[in-house]
Amino acid sequence: MANEEEQTQAGIADEFERKPVPQNALLGFKSFVGMYAGEHCAGTELMIGPLFVAAGVSAFDVVMGLIVGNALAVLSWIFLCAPIATRARLTLYYQLEKICGRKLVILYNLANGVMFCFLAGAMITVSATALGVWFDFKMPGLNDLYPNSVGWVLAVLVVGCLISVVAAYGYKTVSKFANIAAPWMVLVFLAFGLIGLRDFINDTGTSINSIGDLWGMAQTHIWKGGDPLPGQVKFTFWHVTFFAWFCNMAMHIGMSDLSVFRYAKKSWYAVASAAGMYVGHFMAWLSASILYAHQLHLDSTNTDVLPGPLAYKAAGIAGLLCVIIAGWTTANPTIYRSGLAFQAIMPKKSRFAVTMMAGAVATLAGLFPAIAMKLLGFVALYGMLLMPMGAVVFVDFWLIKKLGMKNNFAEFSNKSFNWAAGFTWFVTLAICWWLVQNAGVQIYFVSLPGWFIAATLYLLLSYFYQRQIYDNNKYRVFLQVISWAALIVLVVFSGLYSSGVAKLENVKTVFWVVTIVWFVSAALWMWNNSKEQNDK
Repeated sequence: MANEEEQTQAGIADEFERKPVPQNALLGFKSFVGMYAGEHCAGTELMIGPLFVAAGVSAFDVVMGLIVGNALAVLSWIFLCAPIATRARLTLYYQLEKICGRKLVILYNLANGVMFCFLAGAMITVSATALGVWFDFKMPGLNDLYPNSVGWVLAVLVVGCLISVVAAYGYKTVSKFANIAAPWMVLVFLAFGLIGLRDFINDTGTSINSIGDLWGMAQTHIWKGGDPLPGQVKFTFWHVTFFAWFCNMAMHIGMSDLSVFRYAKKSWYAVASAAGMYVGHFMAWLSASILYAHQLHLDSTNTDVLPGPLAYKAAGIAGLLCVIIAGWTTANPTIYRSGLAFQAIMPKKSRFAVTMMAGAVATLAGLFPAIAMKLLGFVALYGMLLMPMGAVVFVDFWLIKKLGMKNNFAEFSNKSFNWAAGFTWFVTLAICWWLVQNAGVQIYFVSLPGWFIAATLYLLLSYFYQRQIYDNNKYRVFLQVISWAALIVLVVFSGLYSSGVAKLENVKTVFWVVTIVWFVSAALWMWNNSKEQNDK
């Protein structure tokens, strides 16, 4: 699911980390087609597809939702990410450092590294389920939060340790092997779907003479709709659409793939992302969901989402190998990326040491099946966490200069922490989290208004911050940013109540907190300002 600049390192030197990619290093369209098709047919697809069925999705909702949602994801790469990437030709991290400052980028790297560890943990969980078939130990169920057997713990530890060591020693070798395995994995995923359909035809006695007959079977036996399984959120067309759109939000709207498309000759090469979306996030998800639906058809009490047993039943040893390789080849680069993010925080540590540390965190995360079993919610959370910085990059690149302000302000002012960008990130996340917890907005949807909140906040805060930055009184500048941010929050929540999203009692609480923040911070800087004017 994830992909960043390190995917290109198997064939490209990483000497352009702090400067634009030169013309002679640019790649052709086919390079991006292969990259996205391979990287998005990963171990996590074997978890996501079944979770759609567990969420009680209907045939129309899942098929049309994936078509529309994946199209929106491709358009986000084409119109939001790639145009900036092919103009600036910088990595996301260096672009953020120029905008936000070194210290804020360290916080971003920490958040990014931790989330990569959790994502890699889910992939380790997927691979461990294949070992469960061979060694016949008890594996976690759909609603299990903790490890439930010694065998499970040992399997995750073995898989996690092997993946971590390989990531620390031999990333390029794993990357080359992943490229070799990708065509085979894609076809095995397709085989899962075809075998699952034939099993349904045999077990239901359905006669398939046309596409209409196949669609009828899908509606009545595979994606039947109705209530979700216990502990799961009911998914509709909109849930599927937004999930397909935002599951890679960190990459397109969050701008992580600036690091990938900086190598593209043209921005329209981002259409290559469709290869990953419709191979991995359409075909592979539907194929995996068919296998799980058939499992429920045979035994409605067997709700366990375990890719290993599902794949083994459909394709035997080849299916188990697909589960192991899909998890392994995607967990390795994910742990590697996490190590690079942590190394930026601890530059004196070797890459080997930080990658092993990242692998240990990922292995620990993989022990707890809650991450994999709640993968739909986790992926939405991941996108929400990094989304505000994507809005910051977009606004800084396209709008700041047109409105009379300085772009790349941290570089321009030699600041290590751009408070306008920092408050944008923190306040946006606080508002989104409040909307999820108190206003009834589900986490699958909150990042859409969150992006506009972040873009607006960054514009307004940059105006006040840049106007005051040359004042030698840093204390006053800090108070001004806080006070104006408080007023922005007041306006935002007024709009949320007017639109029917927020409850009045919750808005009143926010108003009370904002009022205290405003009067304390504004009084301090206004008092000092008036005192200085009187002294003059």
